[in-house]
Amino acid sequence: MSIQYKQLYLHQRPIGNTTDDDVRMRTVDVDELADGQLLIKNDYFSLDPAIRGWMSAEPNYMPPIGLGEVVRSSTVGTVVESKHSDFAVGDQVYGLNGWEEYSLSDGYFLTKVPADNKFPLHYYLSIFGAVGLTAYFGITDSAELKAGDTLLMSAAAGAVGSLGGQLAKNMGCRVVGLAGTDEKCQWLKDELGFDGVINYKTESGNLEAAIRAECPDGVDVFFDNVGGETLDAALLNLRDNARIVFCGSISSYNASEPVPGPYNYWQILAKNAVVKGFLVSAYFDRFESGAAALAELLVDEKIDFKYQIVEGFDNTLSAFHKLFDGSNTGKLMLKV
Repeated sequence: MSIQYKQLYLHQRPIGNTTDDDVRMRTVDVDELADGQLLIKNDYFSLDPAIRGWMSAEPNYMPPIGLGEVVRSSTVGTVVESKHSDFAVGDQVYGLNGWEEYSLSDGYFLTKVPADNKFPLHYYLSIFGAVGLTAYFGITDSAELKAGDTLLMSAAAGAVGSLGGQLAKNMGCRVVGLAGTDEKCQWLKDELGFDGVINYKTESGNLEAAIRAECPDGVDVFFDNVGGETLDAALLNLRDNARIVFCGSISSYNASEPVPGPYNYWQILAKNAVVKGFLVSAYFDRFESGAAALAELLVDEKIDFKYQIVEGFDNTLSAFHKLFDGSNTGKLMLKV
């Protein structure tokens, strides 16, 4: 099988927001597969803040995307050709590939969609994919939450934050969310059942006091997706023996200069707190069981989630920018 398809590759490392000069389009050809390879026709690929970090040359939990390499991303699609013993033509699969119409894979970090799947395929990039599993394992395992704890969730209207907050509510926790618009805050409280919400933009400069007002007894777990000033404000509201689950730092991903702080890091000592870096890849061998648990919660209407799908390969970068200007709610994906 000979296939010609479009992909987006990293031409140069971005400074600030990613531009068309940084990420460029090209056409590639696949004429023949080597043993152990498979070819996937991608239906959707993921748009995540972490991708911006991978574009940088700075050390990260994954190697930087090399100049000239396809932009790394999760995808979901259908196997159209295979010389891999574990995957057959027609299998639907999701995993780590790239911003491209087709992906040539050796099976690394690739999981089959269940044969009896009754959900839309894009759910395996959202609630059943890395984002949903980040929320699931981050809340049910890494955070060490127990009933009665107070959870403070940053980026609470995002894909991880909105799911994670609901999971904590199901565990009997008090959940307070931080979001950037009144509309998002209203959604978190009225529809998802958050106990308290804070618009961090209207409370800019007063965020520490706003958190204290919503968490008068202090914060047992801060689930940090943002870093920066939000982290500093949260640090001054910790209870003794608090846990900080460090999942992301979107506030600094587009920074063009070194980012100071956190200024209040000394609170880790003062409160005998624990900071834990969290990567969902550590749970890869439990992905299928985690997805099954989330599916059960979804069917039982114990969780809800939002997603946004942008159509058209040529709209990838403009859609990607939504993550950083706050104009998306929930999981952001592109339909190829």
